[in-house]
Amino acid sequence: MYRVAGALALVATLAGCAAPKAPEQSLRAPGAMISSAALFDPARFAGDWVVAQSATPGCAGAKQHWQAQPKGGFSLSGIDCTGAVPAVLAGRATLTGPGGRLEPTQGYGRAPIFVLWVDQDYRVAALGTPSGAWGVILARPGMGRDDLIAAAREVLDFNGYDLRRIGP
Repeated sequence: MYRVAGALALVATLAGCAAPKAPEQSLRAPGAMISSAALFDPARFAGDWVVAQSATPGCAGAKQHWQAQPKGGFSLSGIDCTGAVPAVLAGRATLTGPGGRLEPTQGYGRAPIFVLWVDQDYRVAALGTPSGAWGVILARPGMGRDDLIAAAREVLDFNGYDLRRIGP
């Protein structure tokens, strides 16, 4: 009996010495509030976008296509800039709630997508995820005006994102 207790104590001691799993590096402040675009219009959001800024090196200028689907949501194609390196973006994102909340089947780390903001003419948009796993600013090709990019950055900042880690 003493041997079993001793063995359990040894296992517990060794388990305490194991290196802890590194936490996922969030781009957002812990506990920060997050909101999505209340007046999001999927039909106006559909089409071609270019990554203006992201936390993934080498993604500036990457192209994405959001094809509207008849029953709601989008088919996604292009380059996914939500991981450590650019990847192929292919899959579907389904609308899951009001205000630009989507759930991807592939790509985007399969994390919920929140359209945090889009300007009134749908030229620039800020997207992110509640976990803070990623945040990105998209612009329509040739329409990424500096003032709209600055507005998108302000929205990311308001939603708790570390802007030092999101750039061109």
